[in-house]
Amino acid sequence: MNTTAYFDALYQQEDPFEYRTRWYEARKRALTLASLPREHYLRGWELGCSNGVLTAALAPRCAQLLATDLSEQAVTAARLALARHAHVRVERAEHPRQWPDGTFDLIVFSELGYYLDPPTMQAMAARLAASLDTQGVLVACHWRPDFAQARCSAEFVHAQLDALLPRAFSWSDADMLLQGWSRDTRSVAAHEGLR
Repeated sequence: MNTTAYFDALYQQEDPFEYRTRWYEARKRALTLASLPREHYLRGWELGCSNGVLTAALAPRCAQLLATDLSEQAVTAARLALARHAHVRVERAEHPRQWPDGTFDLIVFSELGYYLDPPTMQAMAARLAASLDTQGVLVACHWRPDFAQARCSAEFVHAQLDALLPRAFSWSDADMLLQGWSRDTRSVAAHEGLR
């Protein structure tokens, strides 16, 4: 499977995954946002930003936000959707081959890992862990049912992150797996001095 060609073909449509119209996607977005242990982040990064729907929801919670995607069409759509957010930068990138400098206190890795073959996913996990700062959180959310383009499962993707970072939270149902990792596993209540 040529991943770039696959996504370029998908993004001939304005919203191929129906992020703007499906309740499943709206619910997943709300759960992802609610799972974030802090209200604000200094430097966030969303991999696989697609047309920028989740990026727009993350933008108010980040002082700086980098959004990347493999598809040039997706990047163009995201840039249009996020034009009013001067602190958000949208770039085309092929990960893990291309990688941003520095570390991030928020990394969102959603619906991307299973498009990678197992060795590439392992390399991706190592690079994600190295890019997470000491107080940061890495959030991953993946579709659980198998599908034709998947090269590995959601469980495999998340297991690679489990092998490298302490798990901070987990939520799953029959459709999706949403988990977070951080070197600082104190709860939200502990961070706020409630316990």
